Amino acid sequence: MMNTLQTGADNLVLADGNEEAANMLALQTRQQLSSTALSLASQADQAPLRLF
Repeated sequence: MMNTLQTGADNLVLADGNEEAANMLALQTRQQLSSTALSLASQADQAPLRLF
C-alpha cells in the first residue's frame, strides 16, 4: 500500500501543468458542444408544434 501511495504522489508531482490545462480545456469544450447539441435538438423537436 505504501508503494501505491508513493507512486500516486509521484505521478501528481510529475504531472505537466500545460498538458493538464489542455485536457481540461478540451473537456470543457466537449461539454459546451454537448449542451449546444442538446439545445438544438430540443428546439428542432418543438418546431413542428409551433405550426399548429
